[in-house]
Amino acid sequence: MEKGRKVVVSALQFACTDDVSTNVATAERLVRAAHKKGANIILIQELFEGYYFCQAQIEDYIQRAKPHEGHPTILRMQKLAKELGVVIPVSFFEEENNAHYNSIAIIDADGTDLGIYRKSHIPDGPGYQEKFYFNPGDTGFKVFQTKFAKIGVAICWDQWFPEAARAMVLQGAEVLFYPTAIGSEPQDEGLDSRDHWKRVMQGHAGANLVPLVASNRIGKEIIETEHGKSEITFYGNSFITGPTGEIVSAADDKEEAVLIAEFDLDKIKSKRHCWGVFRDRRPDLYKVLLTLDGTHPVL
Repeated sequence: MEKGRKVVVSALQFACTDDVSTNVATAERLVRAAHKKGANIILIQELFEGYYFCQAQIEDYIQRAKPHEGHPTILRMQKLAKELGVVIPVSFFEEENNAHYNSIAIIDADGTDLGIYRKSHIPDGPGYQEKFYFNPGDTGFKVFQTKFAKIGVAICWDQWFPEAARAMVLQGAEVLFYPTAIGSEPQDEGLDSRDHWKRVMQGHAGANLVPLVASNRIGKEIIETEHGKSEITFYGNSFITGPTGEIVSAADDKEEAVLIAEFDLDKIKSKRHCWGVFRDRRPDLYKVLLTLDGTHPVL
């Protein structure tokens, strides 16, 4: 019997400083560690170049954005991907003329930049004030054909929307990737979303019968604001699920981590087709999803 296509995926987890060179060096060190463990596709956490600056609305932080073309961190990761023969999705704060996006560039195993995805769902709440910094993404949900697999990549708040996961898998995504920055809630010290966060993504994996990789940061980050200090403790808990939503590798809330899992994509494809959830879909009945209020289409 012919062997199936195997892919080894990895999720990285680390604490960020507010120094770009330090964080990029940490990311490279962990990418190399994942490669030594056999990883083919390696996910780094969201906006890993510095602190999660969206805790507060501070004009100076907008200066951190850079264009996609010629971005120094992306260029460095292109060289690293080519050297190691691995795929690396690279999260960055993008400037495009007068627009700004929370974006990710997909670097293939030969160092080729396959293009970008721009975060579609932009949160706005205490500690997560992203609407001040980012335009809503205009790329739509995309998949990228890499050397090892066709992958779907979305970003943080996108992970709470089942429509995003389904859209990527409908386009052929074989593995879903979600770089993330999530932790405590400044307005409510008693609110801990980590289990809810994991269960939602486990549901995406199970509903679409694909593996899923989530990478989150750890550590306490304090941002000075005109109203005093804003503080978030990021809870890590990066994880990888199999195609029924089962967690096959997971990190804790404090330690740096390099998670690894191997999947047989052909075996999973057969299971996905046999399970029937894509055969039995009824797109003709889903027009309500094109509304905000359940009645009036927005398109």
